[in-house]
Amino acid sequence: MDGDGGGGGFRLLLSCPTGLSLSQVSVIFDESYDRIPHPDVDLENSIAEIWDQRLRRNPSLYNGKKFRYAGHIWHTGSDASENVPRVSLLLGLTEYRTFVGTNLSPSWEKFLVPSEDEPMRCKHSSNPLGNGAVVETSDKKILVLKRSNNVGEFPGHFVFPGGHPEPHEVGIRSHKDSVDRDTSNKKVSQEMFDSIIREVVEEIGVPVNSLNDPVFIGISRRELNVRPTAFFFIECSLHSKDIQELYCSAQDGFESTQLYAVSLDELESMAHKMPGCHEGGFAMYKLMVDD
Repeated sequence: MDGDGGGGGFRLLLSCPTGLSLSQVSVIFDESYDRIPHPDVDLENSIAEIWDQRLRRNPSLYNGKKFRYAGHIWHTGSDASENVPRVSLLLGLTEYRTFVGTNLSPSWEKFLVPSEDEPMRCKHSSNPLGNGAVVETSDKKILVLKRSNNVGEFPGHFVFPGGHPEPHEVGIRSHKDSVDRDTSNKKVSQEMFDSIIREVVEEIGVPVNSLNDPVFIGISRRELNVRPTAFFFIECSLHSKDIQELYCSAQDGFESTQLYAVSLDELESMAHKMPGCHEGGFAMYKLMVDD
């Protein structure tokens, strides 16, 4: 499914309208899913040049590690008794520096390979996997933030709360830290779900115990710079009016200027003012509601 709104359009790479729990989502974390350097030496060298330019303007930039999205595998049961949808996310490692120099580069399209196969097309791009949450309050409102004008990407746009799953949260700084592959895969799978709870708590200000377990609803990517984002649906036990009060003291409240609690119809009118990947998140939420 594709869309073309004000955030540059989107493509749904993976849609799970029924919603998948942690037990249904696994991760295969492997070096083979890392980015492949581009054969054009000048283009590859531009990554360091762009990063150095950004550092000179903002010396506080941090080159943190991120998980790189490289595709997924659907698993189907061999008989009716195993008719439970499951998916494995294929993840490698990347870093913020390479994201800035590939996906966010003015020449980002030059890093793409002409191919209908998504992982092949993006094999030279950083493609860090972001995350986003469609949070529904007890009075059936959806929470949307308006981004600050001081943030790096899409200032002033409407977004769902979100950020990134973080390798350092599960002790991963390089692939050498994942000697026990099964244990590493389980830790990264857990981080996919833990990280979105952290982001909602930090950006909205609600307590952890007010949030139900997240359900995974898919991955969208925006057409502009092919940025992928995993989306989750989370029910919150609090009323939207109470959440507005908590938002005033949210830990990461500086990243946004306002919190909106909106109906589905209102959200639909706001979606075209979202970055493409978040507009795709709304599309997946609608598929879930209509399922």
